[in-house]
Amino acid sequence: MPDRLPTATIDAELVPGARNAIRDCLRLKPEERITIITDKATTEIAAALQAEVEEVGSECAVFVLENYAARPLTGMPQVILDDLATSQVSIFASITQRGELGSRIEMTSVVNKHRIRHAHMVNINREIMRHGMRANFLEVDALSQRLVERARMAGRITCRTPHGTDFMAELSPTLKWLKTSGIITRDKWGNLPGGEIFTSPRNTNGTFVVDGVVGDYLCEKYGDMETYPLTIEVENNRVRSLECDNKELLDEFRAYTSTDENSNRVGEFAIGTNTACTHIIGHILQDEKIPGIHIAFGHPYAEHTGQNWISKTHIDCVGRDFDIWFDDQKVMESGTFLV
Repeated sequence: MPDRLPTATIDAELVPGARNAIRDCLRLKPEERITIITDKATTEIAAALQAEVEEVGSECAVFVLENYAARPLTGMPQVILDDLATSQVSIFASITQRGELGSRIEMTSVVNKHRIRHAHMVNINREIMRHGMRANFLEVDALSQRLVERARMAGRITCRTPHGTDFMAELSPTLKWLKTSGIITRDKWGNLPGGEIFTSPRNTNGTFVVDGVVGDYLCEKYGDMETYPLTIEVENNRVRSLECDNKELLDEFRAYTSTDENSNRVGEFAIGTNTACTHIIGHILQDEKIPGIHIAFGHPYAEHTGQNWISKTHIDCVGRDFDIWFDDQKVMESGTFLV
């Protein structure tokens, strides 16, 4: 049986972000059914989401992961996948653990198959609920739409920072640009807080300095990397060399990007568009939405971008203070959009 979380004493600080998620981003209707997947560490936020669902009047099933399987998950419990397949809307709000990406891919495969409006809130926390989740997502969507229309016409995107990034992505008209602005549709599930456009590049070359954060389980461990940036040299879309003063981080990142034959390959090229995210907080879920560029090595979301290869890993890399050009047109200066 699904769980039910107590909602008698919801933290008022979580309510605006939860309302944005349920009413503006997912646009849940009373006649629809929603599945909420969470864990013990995130039940306070999940309870705020559940309370908003109950206000709407929709049928809701909540699953606390530890009640159905040991962590870290080796796979998403079948009872959860079966329930998910019966819903029109879903949320995953949980803290990641090492080795669990495969279980999340199992979940999003069901989401994709049934075209569920799905909000991915991996590593969501109180700070994100009080900042990135309070964005005006209609304004974020409008900005994202302006950018994605221009990006789809560009042949290349170049980005530079005062910290050493000098990086170029070559684009292909056969590889799709996606907009995940926080307004979630059946066509593409999205992270919350929303605010990015992304594609899988045809090719990339140059230096990318990660002085923001890296993703997956490494983010929680290393947080804001401003004082120990990771410098990545990319040649023909693959890691050529890595340099970082934090040797433990360097070794872990190298091991992560050596997991399979495509783990060191740039699978995602993205631009953050959530203008409510103004500074690095040390959490990838929000930090990748900061206006600027982030790239990811590994899984290229081939099912959406049209890329012709896959990987079982995916790690995002976020920098700071970008200048960006679409072909020869400058669209960002020092982290501020010009469009």
